[in-house]
Amino acid sequence: MLIFEILGWVLMFGKWVSARRSSLGLKLALVTLHLIYAGILFLFDGDLIEKTKQEPWYTSLYLFLFFATLVQYFITSSSSPGYVIDAMRAFNEANSRMQKASMASKQPASSNNGSLVITMDGSQLGRNLLASNSMSWSKLVMDMYPQGTTARTWTCSYCNVEQPPRAKHCHDCDKCVLQFDHHCVWLGTCIGQGNHCRFWWYICEETALCLWTGILYISYLKANISRAWWKDAVMIVLLITLSISLIFLLLLLIFHSYLILTNQTTYELVRRRRIPYLRNIPERVYPFSKGVCTNLYSFCCAQGSIYKMESLPTAPEIDEKSRPYSCRDVVTCRCC
Repeated sequence: MLIFEILGWVLMFGKWVSARRSSLGLKLALVTLHLIYAGILFLFDGDLIEKTKQEPWYTSLYLFLFFATLVQYFITSSSSPGYVIDAMRAFNEANSRMQKASMASKQPASSNNGSLVITMDGSQLGRNLLASNSMSWSKLVMDMYPQGTTARTWTCSYCNVEQPPRAKHCHDCDKCVLQFDHHCVWLGTCIGQGNHCRFWWYICEETALCLWTGILYISYLKANISRAWWKDAVMIVLLITLSISLIFLLLLLIFHSYLILTNQTTYELVRRRRIPYLRNIPERVYPFSKGVCTNLYSFCCAQGSIYKMESLPTAPEIDEKSRPYSCRDVVTCRCC
């Protein structure tokens, strides 16, 4: 038995090392591609060098965007998507400290635990959850689901952790992720509640960089089409691949912008009929949406130290969201 246990640990370690190597290889490949596209541009285009001498601000802005995109890439890839196990551990530790403080001082304990706050949205429990000293993580998760839901529904069968709504187990990370969106191979991490905003900004910067680089490539080809043919051939091939990447990035940016405005995730949109708590909700109803302005504020201005969990909407709330829009709703800004 000991031999099999040791063998199991060795296999798990080997899988982890292999995943780390694969992720590192993809990161090196992406950085290399950026350097190739920018390097060949400055190597071939003599007019760009002359323009840099005359108008250094133009090239400085391009190089700033270039390095800012790479920095944003590494920041996003190294950020945590918000794991359920971390939220559960933080909740239990904060709850334990509050119980000790309450017993010592016999005074109401503050719901703010240093830099960590755990909150939940919803009409039934629209309050800070750490205010209750007797609440456990299981009770917290149970109150987010409708009455009559079995424990099997919210308990992960892989890591045996109670999942709040919108969480999902990632097989690549082998952890449950809060507001799971997808696992990004190029970043080597999941996209979830903790880093979705960083991921959107990375896509935005990458799209702007590809667009600007494409414009510089086209400017070179227009001015140097009658010169060395092999340089033009290299630039045309790179421009074609760059155009394909730009189309993909634009579609990805538009898609994730739509998800942000409607407070959805990729997983919820693609697997809506397979998720138990979304199965009976009408197709064009966004159960977690609180209006465009509120969704944008929550997405852009939410602090990174907050584990924000949302309870499932009640039947009256679903009926309200299902109600068709009228002229009065436009005046009262119901969509906002």
